[in-house]
Amino acid sequence: MIDIKVPDIGDFKDVPVIEIHVKPGDTVKADDSLVTLESDKATMDVPAPVAGVVKEIKVAIGDKVAEGSVIVVLEEGVASEVKPATPAPVAAPAPAVAVPHAGHFISPAPTIQAPPATVPPATGAAPPTASIAILPPAVHIPTPAEVVAEMDGIKPHASPSVRRFARELGVDVAKVKGSGPKGRITQQDVQGFVKGVLSGAGAVLPAPTSGGGFDLLPWPKVDFAKFGPVEVKPLSRIKKISGPNLARNWVMIPAVTYHEDADITDLEALRVQLNKESEKSGGTKVTMLAFMIKACVAALKKYPDLNSSLDGESQVYKNYWHIGFAADTPNGLMVPVLKNADQKGVFEIAQETSELAKKAREGKLPPADMQGATFTISSVGGIGGTAFSPIVNAPEVAILGISKSAMKPVWDGKAFVPRLIVPLSLSADHRVVDGALATRFNATLAQLLSDFRRVML
Repeated sequence: MIDIKVPDIGDFKDVPVIEIHVKPGDTVKADDSLVTLESDKATMDVPAPVAGVVKEIKVAIGDKVAEGSVIVVLEEGVASEVKPATPAPVAAPAPAVAVPHAGHFISPAPTIQAPPATVPPATGAAPPTASIAILPPAVHIPTPAEVVAEMDGIKPHASPSVRRFARELGVDVAKVKGSGPKGRITQQDVQGFVKGVLSGAGAVLPAPTSGGGFDLLPWPKVDFAKFGPVEVKPLSRIKKISGPNLARNWVMIPAVTYHEDADITDLEALRVQLNKESEKSGGTKVTMLAFMIKACVAALKKYPDLNSSLDGESQVYKNYWHIGFAADTPNGLMVPVLKNADQKGVFEIAQETSELAKKAREGKLPPADMQGATFTISSVGGIGGTAFSPIVNAPEVAILGISKSAMKPVWDGKAFVPRLIVPLSLSADHRVVDGALATRFNATLAQLLSDFRRVML
């Protein structure tokens, strides 16, 4: 019998046991994972140093252990000593079927078709050691970093870091198909599983009583009426459609939001002047959104990565500029798309966006007018707000949020002067747009808005 103890795990003490992968009677091989520990910095598997049969589990989930704590009592070498009683061929044992256990799969003991017979040990063989306090010297005792990077030890093959990533997303790795060597599950496999579940959700939100398909804790079921009067209304069709898309985008896209302030004092003065002239002639009124769209197109041409999409391991650069803009409607948020914005002037953009927004509010916007966007603008400036983090609308890689402009004192080198400042919030897919690129895009956009003549350059 061998007492399996917690090996050297560095300076960690009172590390909780988060998973137990075996039970009494299980046959394990050398390096099979017995338990998983999780400190505040790493997840660590404790492997079996030798093959044998688990006789006793000394810990339970939630127990806290340290180096030297006994976790499992193992009968050494039993599995390797079991041989058929006769050399006559017998039916091959049925393949072990992986069964779920504590969020993972473990391989049960193989089914033996013929009665086993123990072969006596060779003459002179040393008797088994009664107990050991540490792992055999021949077995490398990994550091916590090595454990996180290298150990898998259980089926399905997944490193502790990948399993932890899966737990953070609420994914059962037992349901994920591995694409790595020997079927190892990678982080990309977990992300692909999440994408598949979300794309299969269609236009229906997950049932509020379920875990949303990710093996999350069940949604809390509460009788709200016992606390006071309630009114139950069905979700609007737009919310039913947009909900799963927003959830997918938020989970699948590693988005970062970058903020910038733009001085639009002179641009607003130009807009007011143009509208005064347009009012006399009965022409179209210019909106700030029209200027924003025109400036965004100019910035996108300078930084084409933000006008692209990911397609597997390829990046698709689009040589057209279709700008989506969020429109607030009585039934929820809709995103009409202004096609070929680069080929239109500010007045034409203002007129067309006004018509598209009107159709959206009246529920008459055709699907064709909500498709094909390469970049999206979400403006809440007419309502308020100082900054926000818009969700990137896949398959786009960036979205610009515009908040309410305000007069602020700005130092011009000699004195503070009042300037009209608008906050810009750019959310971008970090797989395509890194921080430096996003910041340059924001700075360029702010420069264009402060001096709109630059749009023509």
